[in-house]
Amino acid sequence: MATGTGVAFGLLAERSWPVRIGALAVGLVLFGVSAGLMIVAGLGNMPWDVLHQGIAAHTPLSTGQAAIILSLLVLLLWIPLHQRIGPGTLANAVVVGVVIDATTAVVDRPGALWAQLAMALGALVLNGFATVLYISPPLGPGPRDGLMTGLVARTGRPVALLRSGIEVVVMAAGWALGGRLFIATFLYAFGIGPVTRVFLGLAARVLRPRASLDPHSTD
Repeated sequence: MATGTGVAFGLLAERSWPVRIGALAVGLVLFGVSAGLMIVAGLGNMPWDVLHQGIAAHTPLSTGQAAIILSLLVLLLWIPLHQRIGPGTLANAVVVGVVIDATTAVVDRPGALWAQLAMALGALVLNGFATVLYISPPLGPGPRDGLMTGLVARTGRPVALLRSGIEVVVMAAGWALGGRLFIATFLYAFGIGPVTRVFLGLAARVLRPRASLDPHSTD
């Protein structure tokens, strides 16, 4: 995420391995569900899923399978950036794509426009919650987040600039291939930051109540 990741990555750092792995697993599953719901709603996908869906439209791959393969290809870009792969990185690369396909297979698109919009907004909120959950245990960033942070470290450019630039390129390429780019894509692009920050604040107060009350805390 563009802001608040320093806090989030440390929230569960001192918890037991079962707690950390459980948080990672649940967070990744919910992230995949949120992405799948956004696709089912049909009002536009999350930025990277625009590309995944576009790739799927021209190959035998499903959207989730395209997400997995692209995640693995993105990891190759980590090599010159000297990024370190963690267990959470590999889990992210596989689990999210699998859950996207499972979600789109069992959930039907609502018939009414208001219900489609409600599904897309619910997916946005769920995605923010899932993001905080899966990055709270410091088990490695997702492939795309690691690419962004690696580029920031290598180029010195602002996080927001690089993140926006990457996502604009990804969305444009996905749209050109036939991926769904519509109102929910822009709702996500502008809304995921504030939504995630809300959940970051809640998580910090729940998991580190004394630190959140300390005005000199750096969290």
